[in-house]
Amino acid sequence: MGEQNLVVHEIHGVTVVDFSGLTILDQSTVESISQRLEELVEVKDRRKLLLDFSEVKFLSSSLLGALISLQMKVTARNGRVVITSLRSELQKVFKLAKVEKLFEFYDDEEPGLNSFGVYTS
Repeated sequence: MGEQNLVVHEIHGVTVVDFSGLTILDQSTVESISQRLEELVEVKDRRKLLLDFSEVKFLSSSLLGALISLQMKVTARNGRVVITSLRSELQKVFKLAKVEKLFEFYDDEEPGLNSFGVYTS
């Protein structure tokens, strides 16, 4: 997954990250995603992140580690990370790894944005 498969845009102060690849399994992909997400937080000082997984069917445990690291960095900056549109089989991955309590999950982008006080409709 190259940088073109990670689409980042802003909606009223919330940084929305769309993962457009169906699988996030290989280490180089995870490293690329991790680096890009860290840059958003550490270089661009983004503190409100919404991660949209609607296009993702498979992800690796390495990505979970990257997401936990991201969550800790954002929390240290008094920010929040929310995850939206996570398929039920991927939700099970978070539960099996016992990390589901570290994140806020929403069924789709709209309620995720609402949790930041952003209402688009």
